[in-house]
Amino acid sequence: MAEDDSYESMLCVKPEVHVYRIPPRASNRGYRAADWKLDEPAWSGRMKITAKGKMAFIKLEDKNTGELFAKAQVEQYPGSVVEAVTDSSRYFVIRIEDDNGRHAFIGLGFADRGDSFDFNVALQDHFKWVKQEGELAKLEATQSEAPKLDLSFKEGQTIKISIGNVKKRDAGGAKARPMAGGLLPPPPGAKAGGVLPLPVVQQTVPAAQTNPDPLLDFGSPVPVAQPSSDLWGDFTSAGSNSSNDASKSGWVQFS
Repeated sequence: MAEDDSYESMLCVKPEVHVYRIPPRASNRGYRAADWKLDEPAWSGRMKITAKGKMAFIKLEDKNTGELFAKAQVEQYPGSVVEAVTDSSRYFVIRIEDDNGRHAFIGLGFADRGDSFDFNVALQDHFKWVKQEGELAKLEATQSEAPKLDLSFKEGQTIKISIGNVKKRDAGGAKARPMAGGLLPPPPGAKAGGVLPLPVVQQTVPAAQTNPDPLLDFGSPVPVAQPSSDLWGDFTSAGSNSSNDASKSGWVQFS
């Protein structure tokens, strides 16, 4: 992606920061904010962080007039231009530079810890984006130099596709699957969903012959069958008949 150096974006704005005069570094262990006169800042005003291409700029301006007090050009972070102190997270050492190329180191402090956190994150995010853009540009350059694979068909070139192991299905349809529970499938023509019903035997019951006259004649009593006076008549007749049969057949009947 081509970079537009004429466009300047705003990364962070803090309305109040403090600038301190710092003594020379005593050792290589780093700067300590406790060595500064924190209750007597040399200057107070507004801070802006802007970005133009890959470069970031820290600008210290007057909060009322907007006049530029000092400026630092940051090429990488963390680096030699912005350095955190060893005893606090709210103070930093910044290397400022004027238009003539002269530079100096000053102390930058924030009244609130959240403001110093935003200052740190704004610089980190910008240079993280710069790193990603550089890696993407290298990848595009590598891909452009590599020979491209041509997969297009040449003139007159054809291909043949062989599809094997294709079995035709039976025209009669799929075979019936066995029913659950070990039952055999129903015979052809049976309705799906159950066992064949048992045949129903219809019994013909003769209609009872009724005489409509007694039903219509409510005044006449219905005659009641009288019992026979001879209780042994049926057995006597049966015995007589059996004796006659015995005499005819030649057998002797004992009484």
